[in-house]
Amino acid sequence: MITLAENINLKNYNTFNLDYTTRYFFSVSNREQISELINHRVLDNFSAKLFILSGGSNILLTNNFDGLMLHMNTKGSKILNKTDKNVFVKVEAGEVWHDFVTWAVNNGYGGIENLALIPGKVGASPIQNIGAYGVEVKDVIEEVEFLNLNTLKIEVIGKSDCDFAYRSSIFKTKLKGQFIITSVTFKLNLNSVVNTSYGNINERLSRQGITNPNIKDVYNAVIAIRQEKLPDTNVLGSAGSFFKNPIIDNEHLQKLLEKYPNMPYYKQGDDTSKLAAAWLIDTCGFKGKRFGNVGVYDKQALILVHYGNAQGSDIVNLAENIVNTVYDRFNVKLSPEVNIIN
Repeated sequence: MITLAENINLKNYNTFNLDYTTRYFFSVSNREQISELINHRVLDNFSAKLFILSGGSNILLTNNFDGLMLHMNTKGSKILNKTDKNVFVKVEAGEVWHDFVTWAVNNGYGGIENLALIPGKVGASPIQNIGAYGVEVKDVIEEVEFLNLNTLKIEVIGKSDCDFAYRSSIFKTKLKGQFIITSVTFKLNLNSVVNTSYGNINERLSRQGITNPNIKDVYNAVIAIRQEKLPDTNVLGSAGSFFKNPIIDNEHLQKLLEKYPNMPYYKQGDDTSKLAAAWLIDTCGFKGKRFGNVGVYDKQALILVHYGNAQGSDIVNLAENIVNTVYDRFNVKLSPEVNIIN
């Protein structure tokens, strides 16, 4: 029988380390419990106040939550099929993302080594279409299995129907609030061609004398780079990159380059280009600045940090200050990557 815990503190369930509570809490550890939630109609009572909590690494709490938080903690993975070129792996939603990446690399399965050390769990990866160092998770997703909260039935959606876009998917748009992801199936490579062109990967590999890198080399390089740039959330609360890299039309880009010729940008293959949000924020003078109990990390301007004893609203106010300042200077609107829960 499902028993919901009450008035649970969420400080250990969000990487900003904010001190809020949820009225009801349940940690889903296996498939049978999902069936129980459905059969006992537990979810019916919380249709308007239900939040699916994964690793807590991409959320910003601003109040106590007056509803039910379901913590997805299901574990397990299974190889469904192997061909000469690929392996298809079904992974439960509660598996830690980095653990899955490590397992794949250690088994010689390529395609996600550039996504090493991204915090969170497997079930959250398609929602955000997580990405780093020139790779997005959509590149390796085959299908997503989820519980439809309207019908209370398990459904499977293929990659082509997920509406993947930059840090977005159908789960953030059309299906928002209507699903619980239960597993993700990945198509990984057995003869992987590594991607080292983005960021500092090539530079780091060159310093190590590695000229023909394999997936383990790239994996190690990404981990080292991320550890240098990212705070330890056990010491300093954060949610990783707070803002998306903005995409602007090339006419706007040319005007900015006339004034800022060293501004980094990335052509998108159409009439748009992606800007580096960190560069915009740094140029506006925010990097390393502290505002009371919150601030901008001194090693990476995309990261907002919590020094302790702050409210979620303090982080929201800092984010709004950054957004307004960047817009006033560059006429570019930054959007949060983090899910703000009011």
